[in-house]
Amino acid sequence: MARYKKNEFSQNLLIPISLQEQIMPGSLEEAIQTLVDERMDMSLFDGKYVNDEMGRRAYDSRILLKVVLLGYSRGLVSSRKIERACRENVVFLALSCGQYPDHSTIAAFVSSMKDEIVPLFCNVLLICEEMKLLGGTLFALDGCKLPGNASKKWSGSMDDLKRKRDKIEGKVKELLVQQEKEDRGEGVGPLDPDSGPKRKKHIEKLTKQAERIEAFLKENDKRIGTKGKELKSNITDNESSKMLTSHGTIQGYNGQALVDEKNQVIIHAEAFGNGQDNGHVLPMIDGAKDNMVSIGHDQDYFKDKILTADSNYHSKDNLQKCIDEGVDAYIPDNGFRARDSRFAGRERHGQKKRTRFALDDFQYDEEWNRYICPNGSVLRMHMKRHTANNTAYRVYKAREEDCSDCPIKGRCIYGNGRGPKTLMVPLGADGINLSKLMVEKIESEQGRKIYPRRIAIVEPVFANLRTHKHLDRFTLRGKTKVNIQWMLYCMVHNIEKIARARAA
Repeated sequence: MARYKKNEFSQNLLIPISLQEQIMPGSLEEAIQTLVDERMDMSLFDGKYVNDEMGRRAYDSRILLKVVLLGYSRGLVSSRKIERACRENVVFLALSCGQYPDHSTIAAFVSSMKDEIVPLFCNVLLICEEMKLLGGTLFALDGCKLPGNASKKWSGSMDDLKRKRDKIEGKVKELLVQQEKEDRGEGVGPLDPDSGPKRKKHIEKLTKQAERIEAFLKENDKRIGTKGKELKSNITDNESSKMLTSHGTIQGYNGQALVDEKNQVIIHAEAFGNGQDNGHVLPMIDGAKDNMVSIGHDQDYFKDKILTADSNYHSKDNLQKCIDEGVDAYIPDNGFRARDSRFAGRERHGQKKRTRFALDDFQYDEEWNRYICPNGSVLRMHMKRHTANNTAYRVYKAREEDCSDCPIKGRCIYGNGRGPKTLMVPLGADGINLSKLMVEKIESEQGRKIYPRRIAIVEPVFANLRTHKHLDRFTLRGKTKVNIQWMLYCMVHNIEKIARARAA
């Protein structure tokens, strides 16, 4: 007959824990402990507390920052998970000195770091500078689009939201009519799935949704983009936006990072509620310059420094900003892969056989100053001079009836939707063509050596944050709070670099 040891869960165990011995030398938690206690200016938080004479003692901001940084390093985005770790994980117990801050305290602490996050980030950056982790010669800029704490279904233009409100109100009226019929015993059977208490809850839910939309419409105006067009608003988080990613469309934020080449240290990080990168070079260079000035460099820090970014950042304003700052930028246009002979024949880089017509497919009639399309229709001069991207064009336009019934319109040139097609014939540069100069720079021998280094600099950073740190979404709402969370994650990334350098 089998015999087993006794299993008595009612017994008590006394487990002695030395908190100091749980912090292993050379580990990330030791680096967090040392930096927060000795090198980071935590007096920034003292002004938030006025409980010196009365009131309950507050949790030390050093304790809260330690557990947040350690939690983010281990993929614990939620404040509830960090609270649980403080009760169950011995390393969290050691960093918190055996205290158990609840999730609301942790969440409020992170959300309130608006004025403290940049100085703390610069404290860590200064240590990276002192340990010679910064190369200071070549930088790479890129963005990481992540979902926010908002729903896509509550997104749309103001007119879309009004129609959504009217539709919900119409549904509520329909349900109320059904309720009145049921009260009179008319037209509703006992097996109706949407009857009685269920209908009442449904009406209450829809009414709250309609009121929420109505309140949003009264308190907010249209969001206008840089091109003067209306942007989609979002009732849950109006500072977030819809963004197209390789994994589909998300409602979230675009986390930008400017990374130093030597050890992939992030010198500036900021989250934007805009998925388009063509306006992010200006704030990122200005932010990085302020960070470097705060740790002892001068205002001309980026002069003659090399900056690489992908084709999404190619715009006139971004290129002009690099020129103004004296930055040696390498930012290609969208067609640089197609012009590269090294990628000839590779469909993944857009080297497919051309199916659309181009300018050389249109026959020019010099006598009448017009163009004849491949289908025989005439494009007459519409505008003598039109300037776009520092290039002057002469514009020719077809008749709408010729384009609407064209049998080969599927192969026609891109542009201006379903209306008559326009043909833009370049006349030459109108002033300094920054885009053309950048194309020549990228296609030079030096440009072909420098630009490919971008991937090895910035992509490992996002791989660390998304894969190893499990940053798959932002849990806070509003650009300010999301920016705090993004910078905390980037701070953890830099602290890891310090920990490994110390261990080495």
